[in-house]
Amino acid sequence: MLRISDISYAVEGRLLFDGASATIPTGHKVGLVGRNGTGKTTLFRLIRNELSLESGSISLPSRARIGGVAQEAPASDVSLIDTVLAADAERAELMAEAETAQDPGRIAEIQTRLADIDAWSAEARAASILKGLGFDYDAQQRPCSDFSGGWRMRVALASVLFSQPDLLLLDEPTNYLDLEGALWLEAYLVKYPHTVIIISHDRELLNRSVNGILHLEDLGLTFYSGNYDQFARQRAANRANQAALAKKQDARRAHLQAFVDRFKAKASKAKQAQSRVKMLEKMETIRAPEDAARTVFTFPEPEELSPPIIATEGTSVGYDGTTILSRLDLRIDQDDRIALLGKNGEGKSTLSKMLSGRLDVMTGRMTQSSKLRIGFFAQHQVDELHIDETPLQHLQRERPDEGQARLRARLAGFGLGADQADTAVGRLSGGQKARLSLLLATLPAPHLLILDEPTNHLDIESREALVEALTAYSGAVILVSHDMHLLSLVADRLWLVSGGTVKPFEGDLPAYRDLLLTRDKPAGKPKAEKPKRPSRDTILALRAEVRKGEARLEKVSEMRDKLAKKLADPTLYEEGRKDEAVVWQRKYAEVMEAQDRAEDLWMKALEKLEQAEAQ
Repeated sequence: MLRISDISYAVEGRLLFDGASATIPTGHKVGLVGRNGTGKTTLFRLIRNELSLESGSISLPSRARIGGVAQEAPASDVSLIDTVLAADAERAELMAEAETAQDPGRIAEIQTRLADIDAWSAEARAASILKGLGFDYDAQQRPCSDFSGGWRMRVALASVLFSQPDLLLLDEPTNYLDLEGALWLEAYLVKYPHTVIIISHDRELLNRSVNGILHLEDLGLTFYSGNYDQFARQRAANRANQAALAKKQDARRAHLQAFVDRFKAKASKAKQAQSRVKMLEKMETIRAPEDAARTVFTFPEPEELSPPIIATEGTSVGYDGTTILSRLDLRIDQDDRIALLGKNGEGKSTLSKMLSGRLDVMTGRMTQSSKLRIGFFAQHQVDELHIDETPLQHLQRERPDEGQARLRARLAGFGLGADQADTAVGRLSGGQKARLSLLLATLPAPHLLILDEPTNHLDIESREALVEALTAYSGAVILVSHDMHLLSLVADRLWLVSGGTVKPFEGDLPAYRDLLLTRDKPAGKPKAEKPKRPSRDTILALRAEVRKGEARLEKVSEMRDKLAKKLADPTLYEEGRKDEAVVWQRKYAEVMEAQDRAEDLWMKALEKLEQAEAQ
């Protein structure tokens, strides 16, 4: 159980927590929510004891392990699978010791403990986690240095999931995952055996994977049971009730004050008036909840163009002569709302670049309206903003002929007020930078808006505002996002980028979600049908487990033979050496137990492999 008791903490004189308290039951999956800048990440640092509280306390059970993803995995020569396996420190130490141990008793202890922590299935478990996060078998064997920072963040996430800490702290983990990885993580967290606290603005994740919400607001913490939708309904009801109580108290206060004002000068009523003055003084004010400034996005409206605005016929596209996508027969009209589905690396970004004119077609034909304007937003553009310039200066560069008043109005239309307009970008929050990048992408009033992960760093209120803006927008929208909530509310067409081409996906988003979560599981077929053959990754993992079982059994058998030879020595049983003989006999018994255990594990692994290869 995690107990947060009456904590207070300030950053540069600004209070983030003031007497905040909460209790997280053991084994709960909890979403930590609150507007950007309220202190969610700071709370994680306080729980990890990286920061010192000004007052109050945070307590966990003794010896509880806390895990989280602080930074990407290092760009080392170690393979992905070995990087993840190393995250379980106890297993790594025992495996290393098993290679050099000579004492039979210690060997038996090591083998027993390895069996207790299910060490022999660890590689298959690590491979499964990596696969869920987008790494196939070949990628798992490559060194970390082969991958970019975003992919190494996935390796770091895989490592902490594999190590299974007692308290798992995840800060916006889906920001560096695609839709497939985000859906896999949703399902994984539901089955995670320990306590999880996750900072997230992904509404679907908070609805499917948590059973509690910890809300950070007004310097305090409030715990709600249930998922995010249940929290939103309960909070709305609480706010309505508080507003009604405040209104009722205001009426009561006005009534008392009217009596005092009317009779305070009359001697006959002086005592009653004075008593009402005291009642007013003792009355604790109930304040109506204050609504925070509403986040908005105001997209400029483009003029209408004749359909289609883009059409392709037999088109192929790629890089340096290598085709990535081909057989593209696509049409986009100005009222389209299209979501691009498909695994990372299948070509979603390539398609986006082709449609936006950033990548030329290799063969076939692509036609577009002569007046077509395209807005393009990708996550990397946020990182390419000039950190030493203000948002206002960014707009002045793009619109040098517009006056400051007009430019400031544009910024305000994206939730960037006067203070943010004159603040260097380097000091803005991630959400504020994302809003500035969205403003720059929509500045020319595009007829087609291509958005690649637009919700990263946006809080839930900003995401809802983006949904409203896209719904009202009169241009076409192409979306690449891991945010199922956004896709479900905005997209009305689904394109699946897979197998080197792009085709309409005939089902809906829930059907696509089910497809992703079940494609590696045996299908529910009649018993008479042959079961689906296990994947290549599964068979390779089982073969590796068999090889390790054989090596383990061979090592224990060698130790058994050495002890048997020792026990066969007649001099061991001479007078005066009986105690020594008893010790060696006990060690022999321990090694025989270890051998039986190793044989059992090896036989089970062999049986699993034979069954898999027979399918």
